[in-house]
Amino acid sequence: MALFKKRTTGKPGDWYYCLQHGKVEEGPECPAQDRMGPYPSPEAAQHAMDISAERNAEWDNDPRWQDGGRGGESG
Repeated sequence: MALFKKRTTGKPGDWYYCLQHGKVEEGPECPAQDRMGPYPSPEAAQHAMDISAERNAEWDNDPRWQDGGRGGESG
């Protein structure tokens, strides 16, 4: 008997995009490392890769996060 159960986090009503299977799923179907979310709806989860690309572009173009500058440094 195992001392600790390996549980998948998430709950029904939370929507995720599974990177492994390329599909939208509700609740804890796949392991956390293979999914993005939670999202408020299946439609939002379907666009997880688009949302991620938009956020990455924002960070890539944010002067506070550029290497070699003082932006983003505390002090």
